[in-house]
Amino acid sequence: MKGIIFDFNGTLYWDSKLHYDAWREYSAMLRETPFTDDEMREKMFGHTNADIIEYLIGKKPSQEIVEKYGKEKEAVYRKRCLLNPDEFKLAPGAVELLEYLKENNIPRTIATMSEWDNVEFYIKEFHLEKWFDIKKIVYSDGIIPGKPAPDIFQIAADKIGLNTRDCIVVEDAIAGINSAKNAGIGKIIAIASLEPIEFYKKIDGISGIIKDFYEFDKNLFEKTNTVSVVK
Repeated sequence: MKGIIFDFNGTLYWDSKLHYDAWREYSAMLRETPFTDDEMREKMFGHTNADIIEYLIGKKPSQEIVEKYGKEKEAVYRKRCLLNPDEFKLAPGAVELLEYLKENNIPRTIATMSEWDNVEFYIKEFHLEKWFDIKKIVYSDGIIPGKPAPDIFQIAADKIGLNTRDCIVVEDAIAGINSAKNAGIGKIIAIASLEPIEFYKKIDGISGIIKDFYEFDKNLFEKTNTVSVVK
């Protein structure tokens, strides 16, 4: 493998519960019923705010509605991030892996369905410019289809000058894993940040499962087919 593309939410930053709480609140407001766990897995993670709101209200929303609810929900989410300083940090082992990638000049970027307000927040709070070319981060711009469409990973691979088959993708969400498969990504590593390891063992097309980035096999970048899989 020649390069790596990271999902962000639930992958580099373990914020799934914060998004759960924020979207449950908005779900109850929009349809008087909170998201179920299955709905969260299938309809929220990896999807755009427009996709989620359309699912919740049962019809295609206007752009004004998407912007209104989306911005309100994300503001609540960012506030919750800052109210949890002990948990407001990159995933275990992420900094060490990012330093390794930087030192070895391995192409890398982020492909997230977060919108720019959140991405800008992450850049500022986590100092992502230390490891990433900010111009190469791919995010939900209102045009890119949400995951599981392949577009976001195809665009990300192109931004780091690689074919998708030469890239590793690290993902935590079903929609993101399917997006990577649809994009023809060479190796897909699932990170069990929220779901149990057994959950990912049932999914076809995954090259390996890790519990955190300390378990990421750096030999993947040394022309080996070996991948560290947690048993």
